[in-house]
Amino acid sequence: MAGEQRRLAAILAADVVGYSRLMGRDESGTVVRLRALRKEHFEPALARHGGRLVKLTGDGALSEFSSAVGALSAAIEFQQAMADANRDQPDDTAIKFRIGVHLGDLIVDGDDLYGDGVNVAARLEGEAPAGGIVVSRTVHEAVEGRLKAAFHGLGELTLKNIQRPVPAFRVDWNVADWRSTDETAPAATRVPNVPTTAGGKPTIAVLPFVNMSGDPEQEFFADGLTEDILTELSRFRDLFVVSRNSVFVYKGKAVNVQNVAKELGVQYVAEGSVRKAGNRVRITIQLIEADTDRHLWAERYDRELKDIFDIQDEVTTAISAILPGRVEAAVGERVKRKAPENLAAWELVLTGKRLHHRSTRADNAEALRLLNRAIALDAGYAHAYAWRACTLGQSYVYGWCTDADALIAEVLDNVRIAQGLDDNDSDVHRLLAAIDLSIRHDHERALHHQERALALNPNDDLIVVQQGEVLTWMGRGEEGVEWVRKAMRLNPYHPERFWSHLGRAYFVARRYREAAEAFARITQPDPGQLAMQAACRAAIDEGSVAQALVKALLAQAPDFTVGVHLAMQHYQHPDDREHHRAMLVRAGLPE
Repeated sequence: MAGEQRRLAAILAADVVGYSRLMGRDESGTVVRLRALRKEHFEPALARHGGRLVKLTGDGALSEFSSAVGALSAAIEFQQAMADANRDQPDDTAIKFRIGVHLGDLIVDGDDLYGDGVNVAARLEGEAPAGGIVVSRTVHEAVEGRLKAAFHGLGELTLKNIQRPVPAFRVDWNVADWRSTDETAPAATRVPNVPTTAGGKPTIAVLPFVNMSGDPEQEFFADGLTEDILTELSRFRDLFVVSRNSVFVYKGKAVNVQNVAKELGVQYVAEGSVRKAGNRVRITIQLIEADTDRHLWAERYDRELKDIFDIQDEVTTAISAILPGRVEAAVGERVKRKAPENLAAWELVLTGKRLHHRSTRADNAEALRLLNRAIALDAGYAHAYAWRACTLGQSYVYGWCTDADALIAEVLDNVRIAQGLDDNDSDVHRLLAAIDLSIRHDHERALHHQERALALNPNDDLIVVQQGEVLTWMGRGEEGVEWVRKAMRLNPYHPERFWSHLGRAYFVARRYREAAEAFARITQPDPGQLAMQAACRAAIDEGSVAQALVKALLAQAPDFTVGVHLAMQHYQHPDDREHHRAMLVRAGLPE
């Protein structure tokens, strides 16, 4: 095939045992159960171990991993979760999976994969027992000694439509060795959980509040209340709060509090519900000590909707007062954010933020429309202007605009207005830091706003990771590494771009091998990330790997040059820029 793209990857193929029988017995029920199992167990296992869902079939799935260790770790974790889910199910209704894993060469066509590597994985899956896993020899050799698992040789299997015999192994494991937060699991595959002591600080996760209104349109109200409570709690410097992105993984799921606490590495879990009817709102919340499953505190608030901000203050104050060691910073000691005078504007901003988080062009446009309405209703609402600037900035980053200069000017205007209205909004200072760094090229001013944002909200993973970025661009790579790693602990389900920030920090610190390993965690690197990978490999004298990366980069971006690439970098010191240039040239990239 002319111009085809190939890459080496691990492929996981999963299939439901007895799918036709289950569908014949209860078609609609089986579809619903499969969808729930995929959301609750399969997709989280992929996310934890660096997997990408390639496609779904009616009774199975195909996924890609950058490493065999990650693929087999996800397979074992998922099969164990399914064994737990089926424990109380009769055999004739239990949904069980077979899984095959192979490490081989793939043909890439857009988001889809083809080739011998995919076919072998699919055929190995058919050889697995119900609830079991079969892997090829290439997988066995890649993971041997790196995972707590036993391998039983099946000999050379003759597989349908595969021309050569394939040496295969059945996988067994000890249940006790495979908890998702097991500290004995390999670092490359372990969930990067939050430490339960966090430097002596109490640690807490606030689960998404459940919407009990019976109206799907009110989901944003429950989500927004959760986000605001998280934000207010995060103002307490003596409290380690797990980020929004981490806890919202559990939205809409029936969860076991103790399991959630183990997965997130926290001591305490808060959960609650919201029922909104007319002009009144009823909120219930309880605080649970995870280790003992003991309820430390529970409360119900039944108020007029206009008192919602007082309710938030009461909830955060009560939680912080009950935690061991007591949080010294009381309500009067934290920076208060101004509440909008118009509650409808507040609700519009909550919805806009929720849409913004989805990061699609259509949702971005709808978020902007709602934020415009919020500002029209309450021209003094600083947070609305801040999030309008953030939404416009997302349009700029993704290229969803026709006039970039005009868009940047609009971003600057909105941030300036937001700051004038409320200088104590952490998102305002986060945005000002990004603008000073990338547009004004004023590193010291960017650091000033970064540190102000941290003081206002020290547990926001977006603010924390940006602190690492700013310090890295200022030549302080070792400090950058620590801040990016802290952001990863705050949000175990962090965006893939965090690996890029970590890789750059290691690169600036001249820790090239660790930088290369970080960049290798990115499943679909862009040209800039490929260039960084090539520079790292060249720096550790892995010339052949660097050449392969350069080839892949130029296939994506034939006009790539070192000069144009460096012009988009934000280094403060000429020495760091020259170091970057020298490594790119050493890798063989055109100047």
